[in-house]
Amino acid sequence: MAKKASAPAPAKKKSAEPVRRVPLLKPGKYADGMPLHEVQYLECKLILRPNHFTSRQSLWDFAKVMKKPAARHDVSFSTEEFQDAPLQIREVLFMDTEDFRLYNNAFILRRRIAYEDGFPIGDPEIVFKFRHPDMQVAAETDVRPQIFGDYRIKFKCEALPLKNELGGIRLLFSHNVEFPLSHVHENDPTSFETLMRVFPVLGKLKTHPGERVALVGETIVEEVLQDIGVVDFGDGMSAKANVALWRARGDHRPLIGEFAFQIKFKKREDLREAAMKRAEAFFLDLQYSAKDWIALGATKTGVVYRLKGNPPHAHE
Repeated sequence: MAKKASAPAPAKKKSAEPVRRVPLLKPGKYADGMPLHEVQYLECKLILRPNHFTSRQSLWDFAKVMKKPAARHDVSFSTEEFQDAPLQIREVLFMDTEDFRLYNNAFILRRRIAYEDGFPIGDPEIVFKFRHPDMQVAAETDVRPQIFGDYRIKFKCEALPLKNELGGIRLLFSHNVEFPLSHVHENDPTSFETLMRVFPVLGKLKTHPGERVALVGETIVEEVLQDIGVVDFGDGMSAKANVALWRARGDHRPLIGEFAFQIKFKKREDLREAAMKRAEAFFLDLQYSAKDWIALGATKTGVVYRLKGNPPHAHE
């Protein structure tokens, strides 16, 4: 699933290799007869070292890094409408068993809530996902919850650099479901038995009587996110770009950063060849321009899980 590209001087850079398409999904159904979910999001991510981020302005500094790669590949990048966009603050909690059984089996469970003017707003949101490098495996894993209320499925193809070097792409497939916490009518939300009722797919994991989940790393994550602009690849394909910092709530210790842009589409045919080639060439070139920022081999979730040592066996 990964490919490499050399690191030539920008002025002499070769054209991008053939565009990396979202793979075809083999037809199939879930146990209730519903068809498998299809990928409808393409998200490109760079995981960033957190030491660069010390102020709101420092989040904007990454926009400067993007300008030359965008110009070299005929990609429009505009920041004008976001100059006055406020910082977005969210609190993120990861929950798992003591032996990280969810994460070791490619599942991620987190609760998040947005803040405005220093106060939480709205209903806390539950995000449950299965993330795996094989798209078919991810699609066939039924993440749908048994709850009273609506939920939203987001099936993403995530593009990241290679784990050990710049100039390549590896793909992860994230099959997500999101819903308000108020849609879960359970008296004991940290019981593993409760989780198996809400998420039947977890029934295949071994459990012990009375087993519970707890806060991973004993850490509440504070996410500071800034929308910085829009990247336009032509043919109607554009995406909002943002930069985020994750830090530990309490001592505000920086943990990890991220740059991302996400393209939403209804079907694979909406991803035009020329636009996808521009997007890929831009993403590969940006890795070299941002080489002093990038944390290779990391994911935001992985950093949180490793806070207390004893790293889990991730599928990322």
